[in-house]
Amino acid sequence: MTKTFILQGLDCPHCASKIEAAVSKLDGVSAASINLETSEFAIKADDDKFEAIAKLAEEIAKDIEPEAVWKSA
Repeated sequence: MTKTFILQGLDCPHCASKIEAAVSKLDGVSAASINLETSEFAIKADDDKFEAIAKLAEEIAKDIEPEAVWKSA
C-alpha cells in the first residue's frame, strides 16, 4: 500500500532527508519519499503494518522537525 501525507512547514532538505532515511528503515517500509515543493510525503509499506508505520513516521517527522504539521492527504 502507498499512502501520501502532507508535511506542512517542512522546508529543510536536510531534515526531509533525515525523515526519509529514518522511515525507510522501519520494518515493513519499502519506500519513503518527501517532495518539498508539494509538501507530500509518500510511504509505501506492508498493508497489515501500515497504520502502525504511519504513526511511527509521524513521530519521527515531529522529532526531526517539530514545527512541521502532519496531515492525511
